[in-house]
Amino acid sequence: MPSRTFASTARGHHAPAAQRDDTMGQELDCRWSNFWCYRGGMFDPIQFALYVAAALVLAITPGPGIFYVAARTLAGGRGEGISSSLGTGLGGMVHVVAGSLGVSAIVLTSAELFTALKLVGAAYLVWLGIRTFRYARKDAEFGATTPSIGTRRAFQEGVLVEALNPKTAAFFLAFIPQFVDPNCGHVAQQFVLLGAVSVALNTLADIAVVFAASHIRSGMAQRPVLIQRLREGSGTAMVMLGLGLAFAKRPT
Repeated sequence: MPSRTFASTARGHHAPAAQRDDTMGQELDCRWSNFWCYRGGMFDPIQFALYVAAALVLAITPGPGIFYVAARTLAGGRGEGISSSLGTGLGGMVHVVAGSLGVSAIVLTSAELFTALKLVGAAYLVWLGIRTFRYARKDAEFGATTPSIGTRRAFQEGVLVEALNPKTAAFFLAFIPQFVDPNCGHVAQQFVLLGAVSVALNTLADIAVVFAASHIRSGMAQRPVLIQRLREGSGTAMVMLGLGLAFAKRPT
């Protein structure tokens, strides 16, 4: 009996100590893997570097935003291209904030909401693509230049191109949580900050496309047929992306 009592007492004293050791170990791990875990920061430097690298690769992958800003630049010049790039950036942040608040998850889990958003976004992309293609051909046939839509409208269209794409919401919800560390709290803030980094990289990639397209537009002003083909190609790409979005399936 005394021995059992002693053993029981010993276990009673050692269990909390073991728990304290585990807790301390977790805290040390958190301190080691997250520089700013206890000072408002939330990211492991290595994980963050991997995230930036992955986000950069995805940023330079052609999508609706890149084709739209290219088409806008070829049609209206560098100013409209940069405005449209900033617009797609703001549209991307709409998805980031919605994802952090749980709105995107609600849309993606609702078949009706997802279908409504994707069809509106698809119709808008197809319309923009057809307009781009038609104006390019019209300019070539009549030797006229389509009136500029202006930087303000280019910005607004850029916002809609990105904000009406539910695949962007699905991407953020699938990609960003892999790099969020719930052990250090501030999960929503982590989501927003990581999303903002991705959006910034996307915007920089779009602006790089703008400068490239602007250079082509200026350097080949004497070759309008080539400019026409590039504009038609951008318009066709937007139509194809719109059709692909229309048939996209809801993530499960």
